[in-house]
Amino acid sequence: MTYYKYAREQYEQPKENLDEIWKQRLVEWRQEEKIKNVDNPTRIPKARTQGYKAKKGFSVVRVQIDKGGSKRERLTAGRKPKNAGQNRYSSKKSKQVIAEQRASRNFSNLEVLDSYWVLEDGNRRWFEVIMVDPEEPTIQADDDINWITENRNRAEEGLTPAAKSSRGQDNKGTGAEKVRPSQAANKNKAK
Repeated sequence: MTYYKYAREQYEQPKENLDEIWKQRLVEWRQEEKIKNVDNPTRIPKARTQGYKAKKGFSVVRVQIDKGGSKRERLTAGRKPKNAGQNRYSSKKSKQVIAEQRASRNFSNLEVLDSYWVLEDGNRRWFEVIMVDPEEPTIQADDDINWITENRNRAEEGLTPAAKSSRGQDNKGTGAEKVRPSQAANKNKAK
């Protein structure tokens, strides 16, 4: 069995059967800061399928996101209090998109390439975001990735694969009638 196949199988087992290594990582990650630059990806096979290369200019950021719905801003004067619903609203963006945007804001000189799920518990979810430095000469010389030097603010503009999937842009068949040209153009009926 190759290393990549073995590493992939570690994530395909049920979450209830997490071994001691993952329980230990949960204990450590809960105490870390919410956005942390890590040396190597935790899921190497997944990172490589998303475009990660172990070369200068690539970096991996682990982002912790709280689970649960969002809270709406309280309305000002002119409405009944019972109409000022605030709790139990879900965000229009997925947690993965929120993680990418937070990483992009924190590391403004880097661009988001892609991201993937790493781990979760009852209250939090962790994603690893692959970031690329567009000013790095090795990135500019690499024909596989130098397209990112002209694509700036990918996470904020919703151009990452997770953002496109969250907006319904990857579905072109039945059920996708309300996502083009945009969800706002169709009175947000897509979500």
